[in-house]
Amino acid sequence: MSVLPARPGALGLDDPTVSSVLARLYADARQGDQRAMANAFAEAAKLAAPPTPAETSALCADASLPVHPSTGQFLYTLARMLRPRTVVEFGTSFGTSAIQLAAALRDNGAGHLTGTELDGSKVAKARANLAEAGLADWVTVLAGDARDTLATVAGPVDLVLLDGWKELYLPVLTVLEPLLRPGTVIVSDNLPMLPQEFLAWIRDPARGYVSVELPLGDGVELTTWTGDAG
Repeated sequence: MSVLPARPGALGLDDPTVSSVLARLYADARQGDQRAMANAFAEAAKLAAPPTPAETSALCADASLPVHPSTGQFLYTLARMLRPRTVVEFGTSFGTSAIQLAAALRDNGAGHLTGTELDGSKVAKARANLAEAGLADWVTVLAGDARDTLATVAGPVDLVLLDGWKELYLPVLTVLEPLLRPGTVIVSDNLPMLPQEFLAWIRDPARGYVSVELPLGDGVELTTWTGDAG
């Protein structure tokens, strides 16, 4: 866990070093993601079967697919409120949301983010972007399948961001469940795209979850684990 003195007058996401990287990432996404995803869909259509997570990751290697800026501001604010010591991110991509979360940890003066990304080229880009933003010390980006990499995280986990391949939200969450504590917060991005099985799981109080939809960006589900599983 990174622990450094909180910076007086911390600038948050308006810190010029941070904001310049975020501005570049969002500009690149606006210019390139639509084309990259069109190419990915075209290549996927040539496959004999629906693509596996590894194939999907490879097809989308050129698409950064960042969280909506309003969602990023929400993540920063949430991390400032919660003061988490251990944060986990599924689907780091080029590192946009990792930067937004890490900026909050830096401004809090404590905490560490563990991100995970299947595509090796994205891992390298995320690490480079975090370094450019001056936040590399606050984040570890693991390379590989999140179902394996996140099993190595030491709990308890205070805050989770799910923003990777949607069909893996539930398998990844079940890997993390033994590490949750009462009050752990889970943010699931891209609400309209989420599988019903996953939504049923995190909206079931009998499993220890309390959840609510938020009209942020592309739709967010905000969930907390109460520890009251039946």
